[in-house]
Amino acid sequence: MSHEPAVSDSSADDPGIAWGSFARNAALIMVAVIMLWLFFNVHLPPADQLQEQLEGYGWVSWLVFIGLYAVVALTPIPVTIMAVAGGLIFGVVLGSLFSVIGVLIGSWGAYWLARALGTDAVRTVLGKYSEKIEARLDGAGFEAVCTLRLVPGIPYWPVNYGSGAFGITQRDFLGASVIAVIPGQVSLVALGAFVADPTFFHGTVVVLSWIVVLVMTVWAYKRWKAARQ
Repeated sequence: MSHEPAVSDSSADDPGIAWGSFARNAALIMVAVIMLWLFFNVHLPPADQLQEQLEGYGWVSWLVFIGLYAVVALTPIPVTIMAVAGGLIFGVVLGSLFSVIGVLIGSWGAYWLARALGTDAVRTVLGKYSEKIEARLDGAGFEAVCTLRLVPGIPYWPVNYGSGAFGITQRDFLGASVIAVIPGQVSLVALGAFVADPTFFHGTVVVLSWIVVLVMTVWAYKRWKAARQ
């Protein structure tokens, strides 16, 4: 009879490497590093310099503008310069159209990136914005996104990533974003157009668009409070 010790099958007890968790953590680290690097090292040039650079692309400048705007909307870089540059380059009507398209594409991309990373990863990426965004999105998706889009002092990118991570449906996110983004983008584009051509028309658009932003902010905030109650 053999007295050789039995060899245990360690593979049955070894759960193996959790590749899904590893990949997600690696993605988290990569996104966080990229975000921090962009925030501290990448600064858009002034609107007039950006205008000169984009006009160098000729007739495809509008495509370059939309693509650049979408990339900026994915990052913590403020989108204000892009919207103002849109007014300088394309005027109120086309500048508003291209700005809205660009910022919505970038915002939608950030939403799905957050869905892919997961809640814990996005909390880390959001940093100081995490608790504020999560608390406001709780219980009132559509109304909350509208309010956060319109309230001064809250950038677009935390709303984009927070909506994807904290359970806001794609329908509510896109619907609220379209409604809330348009007046804000028009107001910024109109400022750029007024700087380039300070006419009565451009001045009127600036004033009216900011009035609309203020009225919609109050409306969205009341809807948000009612929805939470």
